[in-house]
Amino acid sequence: MSEAYIVSAARTAGGRRKGALAGWHPVELAAEVLNATLDRTGIDPAAIDDVIMGCVSQVGEQSFHVGRHAVLASRLPETVPAVTIDRQCGSSQQAIQFAAQAVMSGTQDVVLAAGVESMTRVPMFTATKLPAEAGLGTPFADRIRERFGVAEFSQFTGAQMMADKYGFDRDALDRFALESHRRAVAAIDAGAFDDEIVPVAITDAQGNAQLHVHDEGVRRDASLEGIGSVKTLQEGGVVTAANSSQICDGSAAVLVVSEAALKVHGLTPLARIVNLTVTAGDPIIMLDEPIRATRRALDRAGLTIDDIDLYEVNEAFASVNLAWLKETGADPARLNVNGGAIALGHPLGASGAKLMATLVHGLRKRGKRYGLQTMCEGGGIANVTIIEAL
Repeated sequence: MSEAYIVSAARTAGGRRKGALAGWHPVELAAEVLNATLDRTGIDPAAIDDVIMGCVSQVGEQSFHVGRHAVLASRLPETVPAVTIDRQCGSSQQAIQFAAQAVMSGTQDVVLAAGVESMTRVPMFTATKLPAEAGLGTPFADRIRERFGVAEFSQFTGAQMMADKYGFDRDALDRFALESHRRAVAAIDAGAFDDEIVPVAITDAQGNAQLHVHDEGVRRDASLEGIGSVKTLQEGGVVTAANSSQICDGSAAVLVVSEAALKVHGLTPLARIVNLTVTAGDPIIMLDEPIRATRRALDRAGLTIDDIDLYEVNEAFASVNLAWLKETGADPARLNVNGGAIALGHPLGASGAKLMATLVHGLRKRGKRYGLQTMCEGGGIANVTIIEAL
């Protein structure tokens, strides 16, 4: 089987809800990272075999094939095809995996995996809420309700179930959230994100033209007291908005190529794909599948958790990451070393490629070898991608 290499990994800095990126149409925000990939690699735009775009809320400005529209809004020629996929929060991580599979199979040589989500302009749950309000029903068919005994699947219920199942109290979740902000602040101050962030033109509140280059949700003044003052999502629970991921606007892109393409286009590899894994399990608790997926990925790669130098585990909820650490025996010091989605934001369909950009550049900056990325996803699914920095 052929090898697959990452030659570019870039993202926009996250924008808070109704914040810095609110003025950007998601199609054009996605086009920005596609263009940045061309600039960073110098590759002939016509050499791109396909664009695979992850997006969760495919309605409104993100409807009618946002991936194809992003190509048409970019400097890519109209001859470059595209596809839009939805694996919930792991959409663009799956885009990377599909890209790698295409390259490894020999089907394609140059595939651009990307993701976008404007949670300001297309709010979360819009894709189910609007049809329901119009009398067009919901995705939860009677057979699903009968099989699982619930009216619907809820990530918020799952997050509380995770805390209960794995034994984490409110203080543990809040302390994890605080550490996410602290690490993110330190990373920004050290320039840790500089190589991965694509500057985006914005206009500030005073009408001044600026470049958006820093993740907007990071709180320098975060404190345990402040985080602890936020109301829980359910009475008697421990999950709050403060120990959960932030609503976020953003886009990201990763260029995956074959060994032949490296030579033909004069590209420099940043990392090699080592393993691609996806598993699925209980859709009710939903959020602990990264544990099983991680074990399977490590086993298939012939590695142990101690062989992995850095882990990027999406901080959908603090309970997810704490459970993953507990069950895998991973070193907390290697987890989300630059902070995670609690501080930096979680732009749904873009988060997979966003985390990969952080992982690739993080490994290279530290002179480390192996990195592992995983995410919990709606419906009880989880992706794991293991890479080797070059």
